[in-house]
Amino acid sequence: MNNKIYVLLLLFSVFISAVSQILLKKSALERHTSWIREYLNIKVISAYFLFFCAVLIDLIALKFVPLSFVPVIETSSYIFVIVFSRIIFKEKISLKQYLSIVLILSGILIYII
Repeated sequence: MNNKIYVLLLLFSVFISAVSQILLKKSALERHTSWIREYLNIKVISAYFLFFCAVLIDLIALKFVPLSFVPVIETSSYIFVIVFSRIIFKEKISLKQYLSIVLILSGILIYII
């Protein structure tokens, strides 16, 4: 089915958006020499560029994906951010976060089935 490609494209845009959020968090945790460098540095500019790309990909995918499916896919961003935070920032994943991942994946599976 041709819609599967667009669903994957929508999922990819969610992934890009999560990467963008992690870049912004990484930049926010750094010390900057001035307030202008805090907002105009490579991580922030790259994050907003990636976010812009994610929005463009969303717009393309939304032409072909049922609108009722979009919130279901968008919830996967929480999973990406939790996993990236664990990998990049070495943050511990709490029991609540594990449970939320299970609930999100269960909701996606229930919707798909």
